[in-house]
Amino acid sequence: MSPRAKALLLVLVDMALPIGLYYVLRAMDVSYHSALLISSLLPGLSVVASLVRRRRPDGLGLFMTAMMVGSAAVSLLVHDPRFLLAKDGWITAISGLWFLASVRGRQPLAFAFTRFVLEGRIGPLKDGDGSGRESWDVLWERLPAFRRIWRVATVIWGIGLLTDAAVRVTMAYTLPPDVVPGLGGLQYGVFMVLMQVVMVCYLVPTGLYNRWSPLYLPLKETPA
Repeated sequence: MSPRAKALLLVLVDMALPIGLYYVLRAMDVSYHSALLISSLLPGLSVVASLVRRRRPDGLGLFMTAMMVGSAAVSLLVHDPRFLLAKDGWITAISGLWFLASVRGRQPLAFAFTRFVLEGRIGPLKDGDGSGRESWDVLWERLPAFRRIWRVATVIWGIGLLTDAAVRVTMAYTLPPDVVPGLGGLQYGVFMVLMQVVMVCYLVPTGLYNRWSPLYLPLKETPA
């Protein structure tokens, strides 16, 4: 299965199915709290499946696992329906802070998430011989400008996630309970589209997508 197909499957399991399950349970007169609890545990299935398959999570897997485990723990321990409605907002806020904290780490989260989808599709050709794209590990080690791009991108994502979190928490405490899950799901789509636009506006001028960009010139000027 391609990385894009895997990403779409995760969206289905982790977002669409929980929202659909919530409204099915509410239609069956299940209480707000019970419906939220049951539906919020569903995304953990994909994380468990990933851990069983890979056994040793990488940095990206650790991030996703921690977010899902934290979400499940909140669902099980908290009995306030409004807080559960706001849970996605609080988890999103933690994600935003984690993004910002990773800027000073070995590799920022925006780099880890993006290489999962785009590595091998963008960047210069290996040694200019057309045998494939240069490894992002090589680009990271040899190009300071490449590292700077992903640190800035990670800051942008961190700020975006914190903004998204503030909107989610506000909705959870001000709107009718049955409206929040559906709007929250819609907000994921709107947020992702807006962030993709912002990232394209930032990344394209850096030359990241142009294999002849000056960004990659140091690879030719220094020995491999």
